[in-house]
Amino acid sequence: MTSRIRFRVFGCFAAASLMVAACSSPSSETTSSTRSTTTRPGHTSTTSGRSSTSTTAPRTTTTTIAPPSTTLAPGTTGAYKVPPAAPASTPLPPPAALAPFATTTSGEGVWHPVGRRVGTKAAMYTTTLQEPGAPGVVAGIAWMDPKLLSAQLYSGSSSPGGGPWALTAPIEPAAAQTLVAAFNGGFKFPASGGGYYEYGHTVFPLVNGVGSFVIYKNGTATVADWGRDVQMGSNIAAVRQNLTLLVDHGQPASGLNPGDTSLWGSTLGGIPNVWRSGVGVTSNGALVYVAGPSLNIVQLAQLLVRAGAVRAMELDINVYWPTFSTYSPVPSSALASPFNGTDLLANMTGQPDRFFTSWWARDFVTMSARPTRSRK
Repeated sequence: MTSRIRFRVFGCFAAASLMVAACSSPSSETTSSTRSTTTRPGHTSTTSGRSSTSTTAPRTTTTTIAPPSTTLAPGTTGAYKVPPAAPASTPLPPPAALAPFATTTSGEGVWHPVGRRVGTKAAMYTTTLQEPGAPGVVAGIAWMDPKLLSAQLYSGSSSPGGGPWALTAPIEPAAAQTLVAAFNGGFKFPASGGGYYEYGHTVFPLVNGVGSFVIYKNGTATVADWGRDVQMGSNIAAVRQNLTLLVDHGQPASGLNPGDTSLWGSTLGGIPNVWRSGVGVTSNGALVYVAGPSLNIVQLAQLLVRAGAVRAMELDINVYWPTFSTYSPVPSSALASPFNGTDLLANMTGQPDRFFTSWWARDFVTMSARPTRSRK
């Protein structure tokens, strides 16, 4: 049996500038996987294979100093732009409680407001559900209001590769002023089976029929079948594609196999139940994110549907990659930082400092508070 060393990272950040002095225990994780040519429902992939290896070298431990409390005047730093005003002034209603799949545990399916408030309103809620067919194994679910939050895509030297990028890790102070949450992207290329478009830069050509996380220039985001639901236009800011839609028309994709270990991503150890993550859009435009530690592809689809997704796509899988962090600075006008961050699930390997480290080389999405000056 292949052994794995679990990698943990702890961040150290300067108060005045959020500059990073990253530190970790002297351990590392090396993961590798291969993926053969496959045909997903409704889409033919010409990808010849997938292979990825990630090795992180030990870093020097430094002393952690007090968390930052500095606020910034509105404006920009580098390529980051202050989130645009909301496309509509009325926030979405809070999500209704979710029905559990089995016997209810205390608080299961009940939403709780998390993260920085936008004005006086909660823009994000989280809850947990026991994974379907797996009592005692808990998945995390997040709900995000696009009327209050603005999405941006950050790119990395490993995924999508290359650069320089308009936005890349670490999250800078100007962005930390409004940051509410950040979460992982999808597979590396070409294993994603799709393309990547970033603020006027086509890194990999976008592919029709592929599940796409689409960010518009007004900051709203959706999940779509590219070419059917959304096409390229002057209003598109960024597109991150990954496999075909896992949920469409409110139903799991046809032909899903709970024992699959390759079609929907190569799993560590060749087992179907691994860490998986996904993102979807509901009928009223809210975004939902799901992640859990022991999910097969069918269970992930079931959770996304239960969360209200009418369209959803799988994001990254395996223990090291799924990460969803919310940030709750006090006061709410202060900067987000690892010191006020919380993971969606406590057993996620990625910690809230991940997106604030200069060495983080994978793409991710941020959700930031929109201006509130005109909101009643």
